[in-house]
Amino acid sequence: MILERIPPKICYLFVHRVSAVLRQAHSSVPPQPVPPLLQTLQRYLTALEPLLPPDELQHTRKIVQKFGCPGGQGEKLQRELIKRAKHSHNWVRIYRGTFCWQCLNGKLALEYMRGQPLCMELFPQLFSSCRIPGPKHDHVVHYGRPRRGPAHITVVRNYQFFQLDVYNSDGTPLTESQIHAQLLRIRSQSWKTDKQPMGILTSEHRHTWGQAYTRLLRDKINKESVRLIEKSIFTLCLDSPVMRISDEKYSSRMAAQILHGGGTFSNSGNRWFDKTLQFVVGEDGSWGLLYEHATAEGPPISTLLDHVLEYCKKPDRVRAPLIPLPMPKKLYFYINSEIKWDLEMAKQNLDILINDLDIKCFNFQRFGKEFVKQLKLSPNSFIQVAIQLAYYRVHSEVCAACDIASLRMFRGGRTDYIRSPTNQMLSFIWAFDDDAVSREAKVQLLREAVDAYSILTEQSLMGQGIDRHLLGLKLQAIEEGLSLPRIFMDTAYGLATHWKLRTGQVPTNTDSVMCFGPLAPDGYAVCYNPQPDHVHFSVTAFNCCEETNAEKLALTLERSLRDLQELFQPTV
Repeated sequence: MILERIPPKICYLFVHRVSAVLRQAHSSVPPQPVPPLLQTLQRYLTALEPLLPPDELQHTRKIVQKFGCPGGQGEKLQRELIKRAKHSHNWVRIYRGTFCWQCLNGKLALEYMRGQPLCMELFPQLFSSCRIPGPKHDHVVHYGRPRRGPAHITVVRNYQFFQLDVYNSDGTPLTESQIHAQLLRIRSQSWKTDKQPMGILTSEHRHTWGQAYTRLLRDKINKESVRLIEKSIFTLCLDSPVMRISDEKYSSRMAAQILHGGGTFSNSGNRWFDKTLQFVVGEDGSWGLLYEHATAEGPPISTLLDHVLEYCKKPDRVRAPLIPLPMPKKLYFYINSEIKWDLEMAKQNLDILINDLDIKCFNFQRFGKEFVKQLKLSPNSFIQVAIQLAYYRVHSEVCAACDIASLRMFRGGRTDYIRSPTNQMLSFIWAFDDDAVSREAKVQLLREAVDAYSILTEQSLMGQGIDRHLLGLKLQAIEEGLSLPRIFMDTAYGLATHWKLRTGQVPTNTDSVMCFGPLAPDGYAVCYNPQPDHVHFSVTAFNCCEETNAEKLALTLERSLRDLQELFQPTV
């Protein structure tokens, strides 16, 4: 979820350009490599060193050595991965299931990272796509086609869904004034809140929703309405305003509203959480973008957001045709006793989830990425050290933490993890609050910690990370019907993949911030957007865990960033 505050009129300015995407020149983007087995295993052991006591580490080292020995399980599984890589564009994607990949022509500029072109395949998948629940597993369906794809969006207000065609009968897109007029018509038809918030069904546990989905689609009217929502280019959610308690807490409240709608008595019924893209616009001018993670990661979404906002700055000089437009079509649902029961259970469960999620957003204004660059350090690695320092100060320990690295330099690439803490980071954290350690020594330890993390980042970006490779080996064993190798049954692997800190840098050209939930019940999620002279942060945790507290970690992170600044710029 990405949120921002912009003028209310934006709600109808972005409709046309969001479906403009680039047909990727696939030959310029190489396939994703399979890292060498022994390299991954050695880096895995190195990543465990800050997390395990020596005796447990020695036990795990023996298991890893046996797995990677000549003729061992690891070598056999590695050979199969290499075979897959030779016959596919992306060996990781094979394990995710089969998606429908089609591209549309458009005008979104080709992106580059470090001078290398990035894969643009996923951008067409953002539109006219939806996650579909199943009785055992979900799948993603993409309805866009190069010609004659869906020509409508869905608009939802006061729990009522509408089909809004955004193209004229001659194929030209509606003008700004036409869309405005159509939205006003929808507004006039949706003053009263619908008694049954159908969108809340999509917030249920996936297996529960899968069963309810089957029951819902037995009725012809329901099936038609659901399909129109799923096929729409995207969904536009017109929300009631967020109650403003204080300026300090407003950004956190707004983040919660866009992420989940605020509950069954607020705007949660104005969502279809399976939909890939949902633009949320509040009556108070707040604005955000909610997206379903199965299709894409945060950076491509932020690229789309930047593109939309740049387009919105351009005046609409096209005159609206004089041909009258048809009324937007309201989507109806037939609710029997079973569906009503499903809705009641979904409402109860959603409110429990919402009350459990703690969100704290803040803007750190002491410095931004330019200050860190002046120190000749990586801003992302610098912030990662600050996050680990803050966690240590709160919990007196380090933990398995993951940052997200994009693999879009490879065709069909998604992400791998950048692991922390490192040995160098741990040395710095232990020394930083020790008055016996000199300032010069602390500066040197900080530089070493930042450089070590930057090396890990580079490795992951080049397709040489360890987590996707280990996962591929594990899934290959499962697919072949083999017993799971001991390396994945080891308690060390469970500890190493119990992510108490989920972090992510999602930079944009705007003052916005992404927000997502923790990966573990006793964990945090920290997302940040570094700007030249400030950094936006969001921190989330679960209230049910007595050990975690989003606000406490956020305050400690602010203090840690100030302390790191003073390390280089000591006050007199």
